[in-house]
Amino acid sequence: MAKKSNLADLSLGELIDELKATKQEALNLRFRNATGQLENTAELGKVRKQIARINTLIRQREIVAAEAGQ
Repeated sequence: MAKKSNLADLSLGELIDELKATKQEALNLRFRNATGQLENTAELGKVRKQIARINTLIRQREIVAAEAGQ
């Protein structure tokens, strides 16, 4: 998982790849939590916030691209 400051430096393709990896990590954490193997449940919230950050950056770039196309 990339740090918050590094996310802004990634290209759109790299952001999408990071989003896929982070969603997979969230899935793994949910399974570990459901089976009682997850000790630090705060990780679930951190990963959800990371997904939201990545989605926000992707949407910001889509808006900039749409405005540039007008």
